[in-house]
Amino acid sequence: MMSETRSPRFATQAIHAGASPDPATGARVQPIYFTNGFVFDSTEQAADIFAMRRTGFSYSRGSNPTVAALERRVAALEGAKAAIAVASGQSAVLLVLMTLMKSGDAYVASSRLFGGSLGLMRRLDGRYDIKPQFTKGLRPEDFEAAISPETRAIVCESIVNPCATVMDLDGIAAVARRHGLPLIVDNTLASPALIRPIEHGADIVVHSTSKFLGGSGQTIGGIICDAGSFEWTKHGHYNLITDPWPDYDGLVITERFPDISFAVACRLFGLRDLGPGLSPMNAFLTLTGIETLPLRMERHCANARVVAAHLKEHPKVAWVSYPGLPGQPGQALAERYVPQGPGSIFTFALKAGEASALKFITSLELISHLVNIGEIKSLAIHPATTTHRQLDDSDKEAACVGPNSVRLSIGLENVEDLIADIDQALAQVE
Repeated sequence: MMSETRSPRFATQAIHAGASPDPATGARVQPIYFTNGFVFDSTEQAADIFAMRRTGFSYSRGSNPTVAALERRVAALEGAKAAIAVASGQSAVLLVLMTLMKSGDAYVASSRLFGGSLGLMRRLDGRYDIKPQFTKGLRPEDFEAAISPETRAIVCESIVNPCATVMDLDGIAAVARRHGLPLIVDNTLASPALIRPIEHGADIVVHSTSKFLGGSGQTIGGIICDAGSFEWTKHGHYNLITDPWPDYDGLVITERFPDISFAVACRLFGLRDLGPGLSPMNAFLTLTGIETLPLRMERHCANARVVAAHLKEHPKVAWVSYPGLPGQPGQALAERYVPQGPGSIFTFALKAGEASALKFITSLELISHLVNIGEIKSLAIHPATTTHRQLDDSDKEAACVGPNSVRLSIGLENVEDLIADIDQALAQVE
């Protein structure tokens, strides 16, 4: 009797998905293909690849075997039909918005997003008339209230950077479905080890791979995952996906690639036309990082919970924004969506004000003063003057990044050493 066929579990996919022993050499580790071009077997093959009549590699800006392995792995981990790897998380957000929308279109965006995303959205509005319609709150009904006839998509994060609020993805996805809109979820702070947004109704998932996926602070990268779930042909707003491409012999993406239409449009417009391709070396390092993702996320969450609880009880701390603690705002959503814990990035505030927050950061010895997040090393930053400096004062306070706030990204060190470093730094502030 044959054994029952089943899909590998998450940790197995993190190690094996998307890559296999190299058929030419038997190398077990995914090779790094450091080449910008690939030799064609014939002129017919070259023409077919460029016209999208045949799959294959032609030029590494559009696709590369090492990068393709990363795309397959992240797609598997997210439960997506396809993925497109790009040069940065910022590039991923940019390509999604520009592939979906043209001048005059709009999209509903969460009022709480990473500062870089907010800056990009406002620049696209000012220069290209692609308009963000920011919600007044984070509940599904706030997203629904912001929808207008010009709305073409809904955008949110799974866990908000940096206040660690866990979003009600099921509720927001229900709003998106009612209005025939694709739901885009930035899953950077959760990683697929904590949340798989497609299972909660997301149509498109993006990551900055520079964070938890890579893990070691070595690389910059981004990735876009296509769930293959949105019915683009039912709507007349997405011309790059549903209309003929004259420069590809009249290719209609939804007809030739019905299950991965958005991913193909992103590759043709985003990579072939705009060009923010990912380096094969960065793809290789990210693949290596993903192999330990499940183990790392478990330790990240465990350490963060202990550090956040310690800070909450400290007499110099005004508040801690971490819904993994009992009695914190958003605890019920955190327990529902991320039972392992709501990641390892959060903010806290010093009672004595901005000067104390800045003094705390510069007094840290083990924890690095660094703008990135999601690394194996613990990091701290003052978001009000860096990552979220473009927000006005009221928005900073609402996003838990006011002048007296510090963002922590808790790493994998012994938690006792992290607490000791935090305590000695707090001892030096008022």
